Amino acid sequence: MIRLLPFVLLTSSLVAQAPPDVVMERAGYVDWLKKAPNSPLAAVAQQRLGDGVRLGPDDSDIPLPGVEAHRVFFDGSAAMIEGPDGVRPISRGRPVTLGGYFLYLTGPYPGTVVTAFAKGSDRQPPGYYEYDPALVFTGPLHRPETRGKVRVLAADGVEVEATEIGSFVVPLGGGVPLRVLRIPLGGGDESDLEIFFRDESNGNGTYPAGRFVSVVPLPNGKFRLDFNRARNPFCAYNSVYPCPAPWRGNTVLAPIRAGERYAGGGLEAVPDDQLVK
Repeated sequence: MIRLLPFVLLTSSLVAQAPPDVVMERAGYVDWLKKAPNSPLAAVAQQRLGDGVRLGPDDSDIPLPGVEAHRVFFDGSAAMIEGPDGVRPISRGRPVTLGGYFLYLTGPYPGTVVTAFAKGSDRQPPGYYEYDPALVFTGPLHRPETRGKVRVLAADGVEVEATEIGSFVVPLGGGVPLRVLRIPLGGGDESDLEIFFRDESNGNGTYPAGRFVSVVPLPNGKFRLDFNRARNPFCAYNSVYPCPAPWRGNTVLAPIRAGERYAGGGLEAVPDDQLVK
């Protein structure tokens, strides 16, 4: 049984003034969404590689107007692309240009997915709630007796085998232990400790399916959870991406109006001077 240990609530007498690192983080993320060739705002199609994916003509698995016929497939565990110029290897996380599109491979073998991106998008980055220091918590991470594996969808909609790390209790909605998973990234790297959670603001200011937030280790052995850094899954930006299912037990019975907003029917169109608060 989890004991609800005391928490340190990080508060401030200042009214909704975001710390510089949060301002920089938001500005960097919005800039990435606007300009990166693999921004989810610009995605046009995604498909698991499986036995191979055909791209280009109208009858392809991923039609790309103006692109000649290409095929992406595995040769053993190596990903290859075949087209009019022959066959060559392609690497995960590095763009391949096909006409007016970029192609990226993500996810570990054999669950690698192919995502095609247009060069540019009219979609808008998200707006943010004003910073609320009352939604930053520090406390212990309750470790499980055994660290099992669980298959989940990461923020980008790619299925991965994550490790159960433990739970972090937030003193909201009566005190809720939120499951914490470590989600692997491509290339053998590991992400931060992640929580996918739902709360009573979902569908009323935040994305209905829920949001991701990281748990950060501190030098004193405790951990920090800052809901002001809550992020939408990529399916909030673009219907190309599948949405993660709610993680069992990760529902806070209180509204958490912090981090990225969502207005419904696609992302909010907000002026640039209001994107980062």
